[in-house]
Amino acid sequence: MSTSRRLLLTAASLLALLLFWQVAALWAQSRLLPGPLDVFAAMLRATRTGVLPESVAITLARVATSFLIAMTLGSAIGIVLGRSIALNELFGPWLVVLLNLPALVVIILCYVWFGLTEVAAITAVAINKIPNVAVTMREGAAALSRDLDEMVQVYRVPRLRVLREVVLPQLVPFFAASARSGLALTWKIVLVVELLGRSNGVGFELQTAFQLFDVAGILAYALAFTAVVQLIEIGLLQPWERRANRWRR
Repeated sequence: MSTSRRLLLTAASLLALLLFWQVAALWAQSRLLPGPLDVFAAMLRATRTGVLPESVAITLARVATSFLIAMTLGSAIGIVLGRSIALNELFGPWLVVLLNLPALVVIILCYVWFGLTEVAAITAVAINKIPNVAVTMREGAAALSRDLDEMVQVYRVPRLRVLREVVLPQLVPFFAASARSGLALTWKIVLVVELLGRSNGVGFELQTAFQLFDVAGILAYALAFTAVVQLIEIGLLQPWERRANRWRR
C-alpha cells in the first residue's frame, strides 16, 4: 500500500471517529459528553492562557527523563540476564515480582520514602517501566545468533566491538518494541504520578478539571498530550527503527 493511500485511509478513519463522537454527543445532550467542537474550544482556551503548552512541556520533560532512565537500566539488565543463564536464574524472579507489583503501590511508596519531590516522581515512573524493558531485552539477548557468538570467539574480537557490531544490531527490534510500549506506558504512569503528588503538569490539570466536572477540559488535555506522543512515535521512533534496520536484508 502506498504512503498516500495509507494516509488517506488514516484520515478517513479519524474523520469517521469524529463524526461518531459528534453524533453521540448530540444524542446524549449532556455536558458529561461534550462534542469535538466543545473539546477543541476548551483546548484553544487553555492554549491561549498558556496553561496547556506549559503543562504539556512539564509532563513531556518528566516522560523523557523517566523513559531514558528506564530504557538505559532496563536494557542493560535485560542484556546481562539474557547472556548469562546463572544470573537469569538468580535474578529472574526479581523481575517477576516487580512486573506484578502495582504501579500505584510503587508511586505511593516513592512519595512516602522520598517526599512529594521531582526525584520521587521520576523514580516511581522509572521503577515501573524498568522490569518491562528488562524482560523484553532479556528475551532478545537470549535469542541472539550462536553462530555469530562462536565466530567472534574464534577470531577473538574485543568485547566492546562485539557489543557494538554484533549484539546491539540484532537487538534493534527488541529495542524498538521496548521503546514503543515503554513510551505509551511511561506517559500514562507520569499522569498518575502528577495527579497524586505534583502541583503542575497534565496530570495535575486533569485532577483540577475532574474536581470541576469539566469533561471538555479533561478531553482537551488528554487529546493534546496524546497528539504530542503520537508525533514522537511518527517523527522519532519510526524513522529510527527504519534506519537501524537498514543492515537487514
